Amino acid sequence: MTSSPTPASATPTDSDAPASAALLERATRVIPGGVNSPVRAFRAVGGTPRFIASAQGPWLTDVDGKRYVDLLCSWGPMILGHAHPDVLEAVRTASAKGFSFGTPSENEVLLAEEIVARIEPLEQVRLVSSGTEATMSAIRLARGVTGRSVIVKFAGCYHGHVDALLAAAGSGLATLALPDSAGVPAEMTADTIVLPYNDVAALEAVFAARGNEIAAVITEAAAGNMGVVPPAPGFTEALRRVTTEHGALLVSDEVMTGFRCSRAGWYGLEGPYAAGAPDIFTFGKVMGGGFPAAAFGASTEIMAHLAPLGPVYQAGTLSGNPVATAAGLATLKGCTDDLYPRLETTARTIADAASAALSAEGVAHTVQWAGSMFSVFFRDAGVTNYDEARDQDTAAYGRFFHSMLESGVHLPPSAFEAWFVSGSHDDEAIGQVVEALPAAARAAAHGG
Repeated sequence: MTSSPTPASATPTDSDAPASAALLERATRVIPGGVNSPVRAFRAVGGTPRFIASAQGPWLTDVDGKRYVDLLCSWGPMILGHAHPDVLEAVRTASAKGFSFGTPSENEVLLAEEIVARIEPLEQVRLVSSGTEATMSAIRLARGVTGRSVIVKFAGCYHGHVDALLAAAGSGLATLALPDSAGVPAEMTADTIVLPYNDVAALEAVFAARGNEIAAVITEAAAGNMGVVPPAPGFTEALRRVTTEHGALLVSDEVMTGFRCSRAGWYGLEGPYAAGAPDIFTFGKVMGGGFPAAAFGASTEIMAHLAPLGPVYQAGTLSGNPVATAAGLATLKGCTDDLYPRLETTARTIADAASAALSAEGVAHTVQWAGSMFSVFFRDAGVTNYDEARDQDTAAYGRFFHSMLESGVHLPPSAFEAWFVSGSHDDEAIGQVVEALPAAARAAAHGG
């Protein structure tokens, strides 16, 4: 099995989405590919992306008036569901007072206090506007603190479209990275080393060779951008141990898992670690409640290196936007201790039903988890790294995806993404998903 897009012959006609098709045609004239983020284009599964007109609770409604159960949840942020009354009221109240000030505001302080209160080793955060900004700033901070330049990342882990981190692994245990995107000069990734995920031996080898040059290791706390691939038992401990031994920092990217896996993100599930906590955390998605908001944080000592206190410069006109921080705070306030068991119950119900349907049709698959986040890999063995994630039947996933879409269930339009549920997914929504699964499994197995 290898990774490949849905072949043209299998691409659906999408005749039931004429308004979306018309909007896509208009969009392609003024927006590259007709979308503002590549995965939205449906290139991995074929067909026409659905243009969404509105969303409420667990439901999306497209411009053709068709309703879908949403298993994207805006790629994670909508943990309470769409247009949640508490978040909506917070946004209305904040908007009435002004959209942006360019000055400090109380909402920034309140959101920062809420984040710090949830994660025990965290002492301070700096608010930014996107996960990419958070990881970019975290890397700059790590280099400023250590005075070193080399960064270690893992193949299959995505940390935003930062030039230095847009690199994938080459051959061998440790490979100097080559740019994974046009427009990224080779020198921008010359100080990036890419290792196989979950490979402690490769980590130890590269630190033995170049430990005094390495500023930081950055990793997704639990990988979600090659599908959900949690760290193997002991892997995070090894990251902490090795970085500490060599004076490097450990950056835990919780943009996806933060406040999604638990009230304290992945750290709340796997930590605290005997070897110590990561040095720097990054956050996004859930903490913005659907608005552009993200953060990076660390100890007071490390954060003191940031301007205006220290020499590491970082700034943003809309950082800590009063409306976005109001939405984020209301969302986190709604992420109570009783929410997470409900999310896991919902996710398990859906995943178990998907697995049963696929098994009934003889479709090879495996399900992997990070809290309530999960992925269904179309392969018959577990996934521990990027090469294994790519070794799946993506054409079968494309057929499965479109059958579910036709039945009113919107899955991620890629086999390499996480599935998300919200606190608003009720019996009706779950029932519609379960009812759609047998036909989708048949489509995956037989191509129709």
